[in-house]
Amino acid sequence: MMQVFQNLIANAIKFHGQQSPEIYITAQNDNNKWTFAVKDNGIGIEPEYQKQIFEVFKRLHTRAKYPGSGIGLSVTQKIIKRHGGRIWVESKSGKGSTFYFTIPLNYK
Repeated sequence: MMQVFQNLIANAIKFHGQQSPEIYITAQNDNNKWTFAVKDNGIGIEPEYQKQIFEVFKRLHTRAKYPGSGIGLSVTQKIIKRHGGRIWVESKSGKGSTFYFTIPLNYK
């Protein structure tokens, strides 16, 4: 789970846009699962690309503009699925992103 938070926080810092990055992390116990949210004030993601970003090597920007391998969110998704959860993003271009993920309460 440390890798999940590391990837999400690193992306929030990397894609911060013109303003200094602001990152908020919350967790909520929703009966049979934990729901986590990692919210930022970054550049955001257009709706048509929000599923694509979880695919390995599916970058939205060139390496010259934003360095990286394009595997961070794919790895994050695999970790969360391995723990029995799911991940998704809500975002608007220029308005930041919120990555949500769930983990079952009874995961061992």
